[in-house]
Formats: sequence, C-alpha cells, structure tokens
Amino acid sequence: MKKILLAFDGSNASEGAFEFARRLNELSPILLTGVFLPQAELANLWSYADGVGSPLMIPLVEPGESELIKENIEHFEERCKHSGIEYRVHKDFFDLALPELKKESRYADLLILGSEIFYENIHAGSPNDYLEDALEDVKCPVILVPEKFDFPENIILAYDGSEESVFAIKQFAYLFPELTKKETLLVYISNEAEEDFPDKIQIEELAARHFNNLTMSKLDIPKKHFSTWASEKRSAIVVSGSYGRHGLSQLFKKSFVNDLIAEHWLPVFIAHK
Repeated sequence: MKKILLAFDGSNASEGAFEFARRLNELSPILLTGVFLPQAELANLWSYADGVGSPLMIPLVEPGESELIKENIEHFEERCKHSGIEYRVHKDFFDLALPELKKESRYADLLILGSEIFYENIHAGSPNDYLEDALEDVKCPVILVPEKFDFPENIILAYDGSEESVFAIKQFAYLFPELTKKETLLVYISNEAEEDFPDKIQIEELAARHFNNLTMSKLDIPKKHFSTWASEKRSAIVVSGSYGRHGLSQLFKKSFVNDLIAEHWLPVFIAHK
C-alpha cells in the first residue's frame, strides 16, 4: 500500500487530482492524506527562505475562506468513503511551521497536485514562482494532474541521457508496477539528426526489465516542440526528471515538458533526488 499526499488549495479543491488518486486506489489500495491549505498561504508557504532560525507560522485564515475549507474537507471525506479509500485529513496545518509541512512529503511515496491552480493569472506557457518554489523542496515524486484528463493507458518516458531522467524512470516503475504493463514509449529528443541515442544499450536493458511493452524512439525535432508532440498522445502520462541540480524548479527553466504542464494537456510525473 502506498501513502499518497493530496495537497489542496483549501478553497478550490482539485477534482482532477482526487480522481487520479481514486483511479490509483482501484489499481492498488492506497492511504490518501488530504492536506488543506488556505489559498493565499498555499501560494506563499514555499517561497519563504530556508534556514530561518525560528519557526515560520502561517498567517490567519479569513473566516469566509475557513468555511470553504471545512466544506472541502467534508467533501473529501465523503468521496473517500464512497470510493472505499483509506484516508487521513491533516486539519492542523494552519498552525504548523513551514519545515513541518515540507517534512510531510518525506514520509510519503507520492504527492498529487492539481496543476491548473498553479497557473492562474500568469503569462501563458510560463510556470509561476508558486509552483517552482512548492516543488523544489518536495521529498517525494510528484504527479501534476489537469482537471480534465484520461487515465493513463500508455506511458511516455522522457529521456535525455541525464541521471535525473533515469532516476525518474526508475521511480515511476517502482511506484506503479500496475502501470508498467501498458504500452510504453521511451523517447529521446534530439535537435541533431546524426546525434547518437545516449547510452542506448544501458537504458534499454534497464527499461525493458520494468516495462513489458516497451518501444524506444529518437525524435528528430526541436525540444521546444516536444510538448505539442506529446499532447497528441491520448491517455498518456509523461515521466520526467528534474533536469537540474537545484531541484524541481529547474524543470521549468530547462525542460522540454514546460509547455506540456502549463497547458494542462497530460498528467506529468516528476521525480528528483
């Protein structure tokens, strides 16, 4: 059984994120922990500087928003009961310091986030600091889920030869053995037609041991076009590494899945060390 965190903007619970968790529970029972945070504070929590000597307290919640959060918690509990999901609700997060909230992800196998709440009121195609900061210090893999999606029937492993991309592939296989039987495409994107597939023998030996229906392909397209290419693959999930030594925030500065996340086309699995 996996422990999965479901983090909500407390006043705008993501139906897409819950639905993804529900489908995972159908494959294999999970423990689902709902974390409900005030909207303004969820946007700011992760941006506070690390290394502060005293605990950082979350500001008070407006009364009207508090009622909305309570309603969403009740809705979450009702849906979990109806779906037969074992669950927990952390109702005391308003009083916890930032380090405690980050620590929660250390004791989880996976964090699921509704991606669209992170992209409100920003320029199209450019992830905001909110999402970057929120993901940088997460201690477990993350799945970003659009509100409308098809549950994965095929898997796209985004590979660039880096240690981070290989790590993400392994983490996905370890976490979701139930999905590894599905049609899987390991894709290497290169701007140069003559460029070799990096460590092709080694990655094939690894991936083929975990993914039963594996195909490998080298795409001779600009990396900036990867998102458009992937968006045409229905019922897929994209597996991506962080592509940077400074954590997941580097994904949005360098990765070719940037637009894919920003446009909410497909669920995206991200893992970093």
